[in-house]
Amino acid sequence: MALRLNGVSILAALALTAAALGAGLAGAFGEHGRLGPAGAASATGPANVASAAGTPLPLLKGEMGDFSYFDGPKPVPPIEFEDGEGKALTLAQFRGRVVLVNFWATWCAPCVREMPSLDRLQATLGGKDFVVLDLSLDRQGAAAILPYFEANKLTHLGVYLDPEGKSFHAWHGSGVPMSFLIGRDGRARGALLGAADWDSPDALALIRHFIAEGAAAKPEETRAETAARAS
Repeated sequence: MALRLNGVSILAALALTAAALGAGLAGAFGEHGRLGPAGAASATGPANVASAAGTPLPLLKGEMGDFSYFDGPKPVPPIEFEDGEGKALTLAQFRGRVVLVNFWATWCAPCVREMPSLDRLQATLGGKDFVVLDLSLDRQGAAAILPYFEANKLTHLGVYLDPEGKSFHAWHGSGVPMSFLIGRDGRARGALLGAADWDSPDALALIRHFIAEGAAAKPEETRAETAARAS
């Protein structure tokens, strides 16, 4: 039996969103967070595709080959959610770090399969430059997630909750797991629909690329801010 989200078959949703990504329509947010006409380039595409910093984007293989780069940084809708203790959080609070926003649920088999790799990714790269923001859509909230984390020894990921799916719908999510990679500037760089091995060499290269991109941009931003204050 196919898993369902809000009455829609997850398998059907995955197929539809994957097709939309291929057409360059899904995940490319417009000015007000709505789906826009901007395209998404396959991560297995030409090596001369460049990031915002002008450096070539990593070519990805295997499951990571399904990651789609946006054709430039995209604004994302502001979202609010809670941590495992009920504290209100926003995506804006993570600005300055590269963020992997991963929508998931305990009832989603592909999500369950990729969670250990997300935990290892957070253990490897998590810190002042990067964080995995694993947003659970389980309606039971912390009552479902805290025991799940303990039972599956997920000791590095934080607990982040979106039980009403508000963030998921604000970002026009159509299936889970679905991941968005956000740069230090708070804008989306690409998305992946479906499970992946997030601590694979390709995944680590992808994350490190955008960590380095943001670090390279900081001196330019600092000089601009200094000049602005002096004027």
